[in-house]
Amino acid sequence: MIKLIGIFLSLLLVFSWGTPVMAQSQPPITEEQLKQGDEWANQAFTATNQGDFATAETYWTKIIEQFPTNAGAWSNRGNSRVSQNKLQEALADYNKAIELAPNVTDPYLNRGAALEGLGKWDDAIADYNHVLELDPNDAMAYNNRGNAKTGLGKWEDAIADYKKSNEIAPNFAFARANYALALYETGQKEQAIREMRNIARKYSKFADVRAALTAAYWVNGEQGEAESNWVAAYGLDSRYKDIDWVKNIRRWPPSLVTALDKFLKIQ
Repeated sequence: MIKLIGIFLSLLLVFSWGTPVMAQSQPPITEEQLKQGDEWANQAFTATNQGDFATAETYWTKIIEQFPTNAGAWSNRGNSRVSQNKLQEALADYNKAIELAPNVTDPYLNRGAALEGLGKWDDAIADYNHVLELDPNDAMAYNNRGNAKTGLGKWEDAIADYKKSNEIAPNFAFARANYALALYETGQKEQAIREMRNIARKYSKFADVRAALTAAYWVNGEQGEAESNWVAAYGLDSRYKDIDWVKNIRRWPPSLVTALDKFLKIQ
């Protein structure tokens, strides 16, 4: 299960909590305990899907208290904390998950996303590099590494990562969107708009691309196209009316932020 987080268009992986592995000094796990753990996990996933991340965190904490050596529970609690912008606490959870499951990619990818939120781009890239050492075909690691590289202003390097992500997973819409936005930032505007249009045609309810098309069309003088895409974008996600959110949370490229700001000021 994949979750998009609002801090940036990077992805968190939900790590299956599975059957806990207990230390030899701990008493055997009973069927009743396992059943309770499954119930808490289901409640945590339900809360997450409803956007109630604080409740999800509470359930993952219950599981951790019952099964302290379960890496999935630690990683998933970290996800719920990232979604509440509790980034330092999330890092502690991911560190514990990595300690318990050092050869599993999910906690490294999740920790990288949290490090991005703290602006620790090089540390995030190091985690994504490690994911790719463990699994060279991890499309999400390429996408997220591209995002971290944009934080360093390395747009061409980011484009290469987004392209690689798309090669591995052609239907990975998030990487395609990031690729299009990076193209726009590097001056390849016609190709970027063409890519955005193709994404919007395939994923008509993708608010990010609709909002980007609004900005790109507006500065091109295509007011009708801009307005129609804005109606769709705003109807799907009203946060795009907040330029501060677009700039600092979603982290759009500067050129598109400026373009959208011009459109919003007219609005």
